Amino acid sequence: MEWIQQIINGISLGSIYALIALGYTMVYGIIKLINFAHGDVFMVGAFIGFYAIAGWGLGFFPALLLSMAVCAILGVLIERIAYKRLRNATRIAALITAIGVSLLIEYTVIYLRGAQPEAYPTVLSNKTFNFLGAQISSQSILILSVSIILMIILQFIVHRTKIGKAMRAVSHDAEAARLMGINVDNTISATFAIGSALAGAAGVIFGIYYTKIEPLMGIIPGLKAFVAAVLGGIGIIPGAMVGGLVLGLVETIVSAFGYSLWRDAAAFIILILILIFRPSGIFGKNMREKV
Repeated sequence: MEWIQQIINGISLGSIYALIALGYTMVYGIIKLINFAHGDVFMVGAFIGFYAIAGWGLGFFPALLLSMAVCAILGVLIERIAYKRLRNATRIAALITAIGVSLLIEYTVIYLRGAQPEAYPTVLSNKTFNFLGAQISSQSILILSVSIILMIILQFIVHRTKIGKAMRAVSHDAEAARLMGINVDNTISATFAIGSALAGAAGVIFGIYYTKIEPLMGIIPGLKAFVAAVLGGIGIIPGAMVGGLVLGLVETIVSAFGYSLWRDAAAFIILILILIFRPSGIFGKNMREKV
């Protein structure tokens, strides 16, 4: 069945968006910042994975873990250098800084290695399985499995560990959390580290799935992941997961109906409709806020 194959492809693509969207929603939930440099952390993760596989001969899982570690460190550096001083600044100042950090990362990578694209090496065997008449690739199944495992691990960290409890406390009320002895600065840095590690993993998975990577590759997936976070309810972790999967399915369905040129536009049409009819997202609650 062709539709089963399309659903699997849509969920696999959506899981990549969900991994990136989790970084957006975690950071927003803690410090109410839209970190537009997050898409470029995803790009750096893709290149770390590429050099680990093509240059150092590592396998998929070691390259994935290395990329996650490097991106976690990059996320902490971005937070400590660019955002920490702006916690009491206006939101527009933080937003402009985020855009500036995004451009800095993009053009630093271009300066260091050039703007030419790279083809991801084949590191996973891509067998096909017949499932109810549909041809499902082993690559899609592995990508989906890895993404789901990472999301489950994130849920465990947030709900079952000490740092997860601290993150939830700071998200609810940072000043009260500080008075209760929680190190707010370290908690925010940990949030950036975890979100950036997930973006790094998404970069490696994206490279293996689409094979082509380049220094500006983080722009469109980053924006789509932001749409996914808004769709699910910005600041809500399950919302980012669901939003990413829904967005991936919508894009795949649009392409399946022969409108592949409209697949990028579909994401932003969804964003406009969400902002008009349900600005709080699928899982969000309407709250009044003074600006």
